[in-house]
Amino acid sequence: MAVLYLVEQGTKVSIESRRLIVSKRDKESEKSCVLQKVPLVKVDAVVVFGNISFTTPALKRLMTLGKDVVFLTVHGNYCGRVVGPPSRFGQLRHQQYNRLNDTAFALDIGRRVVEAKLANMRTLLLRYNRALGDTEIAEVTDKLAELCQRTANTQTLNALMGVEGKGSALYFGVFKKLFKHDWPFHKRVRRPPRDPINVLLSFGYTLLTRQMEAMVNLVGLDPYLGFLHQPSYGRPSLALDLVEEFRPIVTDSVVLRVCNEGLITPDNFSEGDDPARPVVLDEAGCKRFLQEFEARLAIRFKHPDSQERVTYRRVFELQVRRLAASIQSGVAYRPFVVR
Repeated sequence: MAVLYLVEQGTKVSIESRRLIVSKRDKESEKSCVLQKVPLVKVDAVVVFGNISFTTPALKRLMTLGKDVVFLTVHGNYCGRVVGPPSRFGQLRHQQYNRLNDTAFALDIGRRVVEAKLANMRTLLLRYNRALGDTEIAEVTDKLAELCQRTANTQTLNALMGVEGKGSALYFGVFKKLFKHDWPFHKRVRRPPRDPINVLLSFGYTLLTRQMEAMVNLVGLDPYLGFLHQPSYGRPSLALDLVEEFRPIVTDSVVLRVCNEGLITPDNFSEGDDPARPVVLDEAGCKRFLQEFEARLAIRFKHPDSQERVTYRRVFELQVRRLAASIQSGVAYRPFVVR
């Protein structure tokens, strides 16, 4: 799925024949300057950051073609989305609703998702520790392996979330060791992210969730009714379920790359005036992160199960379809685990 990210503040999106026109009014001349002309055939979704406007014809065309328009704040917080006509996958959603009342089914989905997340965290640490040879990281990878085995014995979702929480704490406890430079980071803090690394992690997880939510809608499931994450008003719980196994191998990998390669530096961050945003990523850093995030999603690799050459976007869709098949047939869900 090709995503058009709109970051530059004050721009306007209109439609011209079969192209989206992104323009901005020049303050001195008062004339409108075209920044981009994007063929609609090359766009599957549009992600909007901050103060960017759309003409009504442009929004209508995007909705008619089934292309999502996701609105985020300038800092990447989710505001809402514009979608086309309601899903016609009534039977699949009815089966999903029935499965929500099946405690054993929901617990099994949760176990598999958490085990995959812990396994992928462990793989990322192992890869980086080949060069580092750090004993503390090695100890954490052993503990993560033990926690993977413990997931099968959990009897409730609360107990399962406890195992997941312990694994995440261990993982982020050594995460700083993976950076080449001295970035301030001590633990994962979400609300609000108080250091640059947490800002990038939160930003990346938001982008990842929007990608997965789009795929859930594509396949026809209800993104707001999850199995591991309990339904809550306005929260795409099912998308969050499916995101878990991809957090370390997509978002965390991008954060490590942009920081270790100097693509984003501490100079891209500043103190914010809003207590809810104590640390702010500038526009240049935002654009670079989006570029690297897209590059990560577009890389091709052999799928560990089928050996088919795929991108992460394709894998997202495959995983949602696997979950849909599990919901329909009752067969065990098979998460995505890298080797």
